[in-house]
Amino acid sequence: MPTRHDIRNVAIVAHVDHGKTTIVDAMLKQAGAFAAHQHLDDRMMDSNDLEREKGITILAKNTAVKYHPKDGGAPITINIIDTPGHADFGGEVERGLSMVDAVVLLVDASEGPLPQTRFVLRKALQQRKPVILCINKTDRPDSRIDEVVNETYDLFLDLDADEDQIEFPIVYACGRDGVASLTKPQDGTVPADSDNLEPFFSAILEHVPAPVYDEEAPLQAHVTNLDADNFLGRIALLRVEQGELRKGQTVAWIKRDGTISNVRITELMMTEALTRKPAEVAGPGDICAVAGIPDIMIGETLADPENPIALPLISVDEPAISMTIGTNTSPMVGRGGTGKGADAKAAVKDRKVTARQVKDRLDRELIGNVSLRVLDTERPDAWEVQGRGELALAILVEQMRREGFELTIGKPQVVTQEIDGKTHEPVERMTIDVPEEHMGAVTQLMGVRKGRMDNMSNHGSGWVRMEFVVPSRGLIGFRTEFLTNTRGTGIAHSIHEGHEPWFGQLVTRNNGSLVADRSGAVTPFAMINLQERGVLFTEPGTEVYEGMIVGENSRSDDMDVNITKEKKLTNMRAASADNTENVIPPRKLSLEQSLEFCRDDECVEVTPEAVRIRKVVLDQKERSRTASRAKSAK
Repeated sequence: MPTRHDIRNVAIVAHVDHGKTTIVDAMLKQAGAFAAHQHLDDRMMDSNDLEREKGITILAKNTAVKYHPKDGGAPITINIIDTPGHADFGGEVERGLSMVDAVVLLVDASEGPLPQTRFVLRKALQQRKPVILCINKTDRPDSRIDEVVNETYDLFLDLDADEDQIEFPIVYACGRDGVASLTKPQDGTVPADSDNLEPFFSAILEHVPAPVYDEEAPLQAHVTNLDADNFLGRIALLRVEQGELRKGQTVAWIKRDGTISNVRITELMMTEALTRKPAEVAGPGDICAVAGIPDIMIGETLADPENPIALPLISVDEPAISMTIGTNTSPMVGRGGTGKGADAKAAVKDRKVTARQVKDRLDRELIGNVSLRVLDTERPDAWEVQGRGELALAILVEQMRREGFELTIGKPQVVTQEIDGKTHEPVERMTIDVPEEHMGAVTQLMGVRKGRMDNMSNHGSGWVRMEFVVPSRGLIGFRTEFLTNTRGTGIAHSIHEGHEPWFGQLVTRNNGSLVADRSGAVTPFAMINLQERGVLFTEPGTEVYEGMIVGENSRSDDMDVNITKEKKLTNMRAASADNTENVIPPRKLSLEQSLEFCRDDECVEVTPEAVRIRKVVLDQKERSRTASRAKSAK
């Protein structure tokens, strides 16, 4: 069959923070994608604000470099897909793999293969993609290159790779310095026999198959991602499998439901470095972007109008975690950060608080996010949103918050399945690296969450690696407690491991909440009196309302407190003189920590300025009546 030797399509997959985006930066710079005078940021592919803040890749993105072989041959276009390393964004990984012919598996020279390495490699092996192993960060002082290579071989065997897949080439690299070599360097050193990524480029050209096609086959192009442009409208990113796609051409659009309609390609663009440039034609193996089809969806096919043949839809794993997202129902809806003053009213103009706006935004998210589901609930102003994991849903809420939405978010729940008449719940494989002295605390923590230890290994470096199988709901609220118990030294990663029979009741949070019993502003005087009762979340001057949670109780039950109490001033001098107690700084909870803290009768109020935890039922008397009814029913 004819082969296109001028193009290679490759995805870079790895665990979180093993250096994917950094090595793509180095490839772009060394391939001459930028002029010498251009100012370049680090991690150029992480263009999203949230990606830069969190230091992780959330969206799969493509770039292209023109590589000029050293033997003077014709330049070769290498299309690179930078995929997320977190299993919560698995839908992005699956789409990225559908666009390429091989993968580069990046593994940290010290940490070795971790859970997300297993996750992304499993996806690549299932799709029969050839693998190039790149051992990155060889300059780390604690690197152990030989052991990591052996662990990677074990991982391939564990994932039932066949002989062809196990015979992978190995490249050793330091992505930060832009250096790669085919010769193993000493542990803790940068490869010495090279000063650039030339061996890495050579390995890609040699081991990534060039796209093959059938000259007689009709047009087939697969939609793998969506983007938007203020002038062109919706843009579909696709890979041309067979035939040619031209600007102005009329093509058959085969939708998800099987219906076919003819549409015209108004604009065709190809990626060069980080920009899209207009093009006239895209051939087999090309990754391009087209405009002119306003309602096109991921997984659909563009085909020859005279002989339309659909490509298979992109399949993704089932969601494991759900949360209820609805409009803001608190007394402070639409009132800005503090809830008072002219500045707050001025900032509220573009605020989105209606059910229609929230539903439209969730529907828009469904267009580009194939791993998400939105289901109706009994309430007209709330929807159940299901996704891969807690992080993926928290990222969606954070994006909506920054766009001006005010929301009420319910406690994350697991999505159960009925198998053979029994309820099954999702379970995770959790890999934990901790110093030896914290081993007991971690084992106890996982025991409470019904975690089952599968494996434990000691590298002799003072650190222990433990593997647990634990129900997904046991990990809701786990990370904060884990970091506290290991004093910030522990590293924990998990991946979805399927479904197992219901594990029974879990009690993961032993402490109750301190609940405000009236509206008003928080006073330092009240905070000093309440400090011994638990840990507070609010600062002096913060506006609160009845039913809002202002702290964590030191006991297991909830306590209604008056945090707005003021000190009565008299003209009588006190014999004991004024106390000079200080206010202990409150604990600041992020959005993810607030969602983790929630109990079943609590929810999180999210606005552009603030994240507050509150009771679902705000009225104190109504909550007391419900609690007494529940006790008498027992």
